[in-house]
Amino acid sequence: MREALSLVAVLLSLISCTTKTNHQTIYKTDSLVIEQITPHIFKHVSYLQTDDFGYVPCNGMIYITDNKALVFDSPTTDEVSKELIKWIKTSKQSVINGIIVNHFHDDCLGGLKEFHKQNIASYANNRTINLARKDSITVPLYGFDKRLDLMLGSNKVITQFLGEGHTKDNIVSYVESENTLFGGCLIKSLKAKKGYLGNANISEWSSTVTKVKETFPKIKNIIPGHGKVGDAELLDYTIQLFKQ
Repeated sequence: MREALSLVAVLLSLISCTTKTNHQTIYKTDSLVIEQITPHIFKHVSYLQTDDFGYVPCNGMIYITDNKALVFDSPTTDEVSKELIKWIKTSKQSVINGIIVNHFHDDCLGGLKEFHKQNIASYANNRTINLARKDSITVPLYGFDKRLDLMLGSNKVITQFLGEGHTKDNIVSYVESENTLFGGCLIKSLKAKKGYLGNANISEWSSTVTKVKETFPKIKNIIPGHGKVGDAELLDYTIQLFKQ
């Protein structure tokens, strides 16, 4: 009996591990990759050439329900944004209600102009808008200070500024019905290094992620700004990485 119970425990553990990593790539070109995370959540990946880190894959998120979509971070260029928008409209037959920009770096709004060109509303922290304006890059249209609640059908998406970390303006977005967080570059994937710190507040980073953990205790999936999708373990990893 003990051996049988032990075997069951091992099988359940294997199933759990498989479930965590079973994210299917459903679209792939040289410039854009889309993975399905849940029936309604997708990760989009585009690429950015950087001086410090070379050719970097950059994550964004798509939430689709009832033929409506919200996008979180644009691809890195307008051309790839055009590709992503076309995929949402044709393959998923969905209308894009808006795009939420995580912070002011190119891996978040490098392709924002294409969304505006196609009359798609964009939202960001007012800090992001001010920083984007100083950098003379495409500026999100609608701002908020602490919290923005958007409805997609009957489902709420909560976006909050909970403190500084990767940048002074970084936010997180939480899809309640999916228990899924888009953490952007505030949240690190497992085994990731600290990355670009040019605009970071390292002393506040851990406490900000602790607030994220406390604010959204039911998280099942987290999409970081770079790297693999994970669960709440990504929060603990990030907290420890930047702990002073």
